[in-house]
Amino acid sequence: MCLKLMLKESIMSIFIDTHCHLDDERYETDLDEVVERAQKLGVKGCIIPAASPDTLARARKIATQYPHIYFACGLHPCEISHSNANTNHTTLQECFSLLDEPKCVAIGECGLDYYHFLDSFPKQEQKHNQTEVFITHIEQAITRDLPLIVHIRESSNDAYEILSQYPKARGVLHCYNADEILLKLSDRFYYGIGGVATFKNARRLVEVLPKIPLERIVLETDAPYLTPHPHRGQRNSPEYIPLIAQRVAEILSTTQEQLATISTNNAHTLFAISTS
Repeated sequence: MCLKLMLKESIMSIFIDTHCHLDDERYETDLDEVVERAQKLGVKGCIIPAASPDTLARARKIATQYPHIYFACGLHPCEISHSNANTNHTTLQECFSLLDEPKCVAIGECGLDYYHFLDSFPKQEQKHNQTEVFITHIEQAITRDLPLIVHIRESSNDAYEILSQYPKARGVLHCYNADEILLKLSDRFYYGIGGVATFKNARRLVEVLPKIPLERIVLETDAPYLTPHPHRGQRNSPEYIPLIAQRVAEILSTTQEQLATISTNNAHTLFAISTS
């Protein structure tokens, strides 16, 4: 199907981008245009996972400015201080102070990232600190009855073990990495599928996608990162959700419209948001 026809069809569908960093500085000069283009293509909801203390205020401001945009509060594992536990505690308290905001719909982006280890600190120390902060997010999410937005990179086994200890925790596994051990969490977690599904080297994800229950799939861009084909190398944007939806629909032998309906309903259920 040609790109122009695919995008034309997508206008009939309603999408939610469950993970886009519109608080990133790369959108400072044209955010209105980005949001408008996405809306014209059916993207009627966006969630900003404010994963850095430096962008949290901007995420909140954007969510306040646009009726269909929401935000989450958390501390990305790559933002964790490995030299001062008090700094992490203070930062988390600042993040969690916004959980009562009406446009805050989740806790995160949080989790474990063993790919971006810092050379200046022992790996075991970094694992310990990430685990400690991750558990703090989980416990807060359970207390608040909010979904988690979980980042897992080269840490699937440890993340699974931790989440297994908290049966009341729920949420989405952002940028699902195709590790099958994480499918054991499908009774209470959703799986965020983004631009990686369109990559030529996404063989593992293509093989595992059919194993995910349809009622557990949500769509995301992770913009400005992980731009889908054929726009790789450019800044990602919520307007590319239809491209992702089309590819995922092909893999699952369904239609883009059906996938849009299911994934949007899933996002409504998970985050308790409206696109009306």
